[in-house]
Parts: sequence; C-alpha cells; structure tokens
Amino acid sequence: VQLQASGGGLVQPGGSLRLSCAASGSIFVINNMGWYRQAPGKQRELVARLTSGGRVDSADSVKGRFTISRDNAKNTVSLQMNSLKSEDAAVYYCYARVARSFRESFYDYWGQGTQVTVSS
Repeated sequence: VQLQASGGGLVQPGGSLRLSCAASGSIFVINNMGWYRQAPGKQRELVARLTSGGRVDSADSVKGRFTISRDNAKNTVSLQMNSLKSEDAAVYYCYARVARSFRESFYDYWGQGTQVTVSS
C-alpha cells in the first residue's frame, strides 16, 4: 500500500492550501484516513481524520479552519486549510488504516510527508 501526498508549500499567514493524498496498491478496505503533522522538535499530532462511517476527529486548533474530505471510491483524502497560522507550519503526513484482504487485520500506512510553511 502506498500513500502519495501532494499540495504542500509556502503560504502567507491567513492564506490557504489544499493537501491531497491518494492510496494505492493492494487495498481491500480503508477504515480511517486523514492527516497528521509534525513540527520541528514536537511529536506527531493528529490534524484530522475521517472514519469510513464519516465521523471526523480533528484537533481543536484546526476546527473551523481546516476541512477534511474523502472519496472512498478513489481512495483519496484531502485537507483544505484556510486561515493558516505560523503554528500550522509542519510536515503533514497522510495516513490510512488499511486491510489488504478480508482475511487480514487493519494496519496503519503513512505517506512520505509534505512540507507546509506559513511565513510572510
């Protein structure tokens, strides 16, 4: 299973970015899918994730600014980030909890990370 993320970059405070991630490979079903981030010197933290049932879990710091969406048919997840702040700067990692067949358990898979820089 491979996760390919795209969409990071440099943006000014108050600006917007959209991250996208596509999962490919041997996929039977995806449970949770979403985004984590890690800033320098800090632990990786949840940004937002969507369960297969449509429940959204997100960090309080991004509520009202970030919107997560998912296309189950295409195995993609996107993160629309608005009103970006300097504290949102981090490497953002796409994440998916995947079962590769009906016999197998779910495992967590991670994308390569995409840098988001928020600076004037």
